[in-house]
Amino acid sequence: MENKILSFADVSVHNSPKDCWVIINAKAYDVTKFLDDHPGGDEVLLQVAGEDGSEEFESAGHGSAARLMLDEYYVGEIDPLSSPVKKTATSTTVKRSTAAPKVPAKTDKQENKYFIRLLLVLAVLGMAIALGLYSSS
Repeated sequence: MENKILSFADVSVHNSPKDCWVIINAKAYDVTKFLDDHPGGDEVLLQVAGEDGSEEFESAGHGSAARLMLDEYYVGEIDPLSSPVKKTATSTTVKRSTAAPKVPAKTDKQENKYFIRLLLVLAVLGMAIALGLYSSS
């Protein structure tokens, strides 16, 4: 795939639910088809539609699976000499849903911590049972 060079302005026009691009770590992604499948809800992506969402992406603690998924939506590289575009009052606004917010997916680190804790509890429980059986014989 040839690397297409885009400016911030090129990406800024893709800022609606029907045409949603985001910039993450100097790369542009067309996430329009992913809006309905995003575990954090489409609002999260629409808030940074047409903009640099790197900070939001990193602070959400996305794991390796999410980073690999980005390749599927890749559009091109961002020209570092282009200037970021600020949203204006005429930009598309996102309606807030009154439904309960979706729970973000667990990160790989969180799942690993849970698994390790589970193993630790099972190990302690197994030792307690073994000591109980040993001492009763």
